[in-house]
Amino acid sequence: MTLPINHPPVATPKIGVLLVNLGTPDAPTKSAVKRYLKQFLSDRRVVEIPQIIWQPILRGIILNTRPQKSAQAYAKVWTDKGSPLAFFTAGQADVLQARMGESADVRYAMRYGNPSVADQLSAMKKAGCNRILIAPMYPQYSGATTGTVLDEAYATLTAMRWHPAIRTLPAYHDDAAYIGALKTSIEASLAGLDFEPDAIVISFHGMPERTLQLGDPYHCHCQKTARLLSEAMGRELVVSFQSRFGRAKWLEPATDDTLMRLARDGTKKVAIFAPGFSVDCLETLEELAMQGHEQFEEAGGTHYAYMPCLNDGDVGMDMVERIIRRELAGWI
Repeated sequence: MTLPINHPPVATPKIGVLLVNLGTPDAPTKSAVKRYLKQFLSDRRVVEIPQIIWQPILRGIILNTRPQKSAQAYAKVWTDKGSPLAFFTAGQADVLQARMGESADVRYAMRYGNPSVADQLSAMKKAGCNRILIAPMYPQYSGATTGTVLDEAYATLTAMRWHPAIRTLPAYHDDAAYIGALKTSIEASLAGLDFEPDAIVISFHGMPERTLQLGDPYHCHCQKTARLLSEAMGRELVVSFQSRFGRAKWLEPATDDTLMRLARDGTKKVAIFAPGFSVDCLETLEELAMQGHEQFEEAGGTHYAYMPCLNDGDVGMDMVERIIRRELAGWI
């Protein structure tokens, strides 16, 4: 079909897949971390305190004290490729693109930081993606993670005259492919250790306990993942929640308290895994692999191993490809 004279260019229709993760500063510096934290902690889904109360605390105290400490933590895990969360997420998009071939345009975005959800959705629409699957890479749903990704996506779409058709990836906390990938990954890591752990701890990111009372399904999703994984592995797993922030009561038991309790109670050898993180990041590499190790040994433990996330390896990407293709059914 020949277009009329002066007709705007029309891109060839495509299917788009946008993988979205939490985000990371652009550099392990105080200024970069401050920009990141300002965006992250200003999200009303992340901090559910009235803004008239929260913003003076954030701007007057937190953003003047926390960035330096956080920058030092990021510097411990930063590599010549940048932030682990960023390059592993980019790697996931690259691997999935190679597997999908010309059937889909695969990209990634960060909810906070770069590349942004808004920029990537706009670029995909301009490139001809008239059907887009938005895939928050959080196995367990929470308003503060999956919810805010979708908020940002919908806000971007609101500004568009011509919307692409949209699908969103649901929580996959109890998906057989996900549980199977976790089992395979953990067992491979265990096989590579030079000791037999007395306990395996699985640490999920924490949330204020209030979110559970308000109806957020996150805690239930974490517990179901833990139960299914324990059944698949045929052994007991110790469940905990990490990354407490502020004075509010958070989901328990806390990971740091759990590690110290285990050591004091005579558990000398521990391996720890973080099934709620799709890729390794500050919270896994610095908080669990480094801080957790120190806490466990200081409390009397003798052997400690952090087992890496699925990242962009074959086991994890087999799972990602499977759930993405399932959600694209009828489009490709």
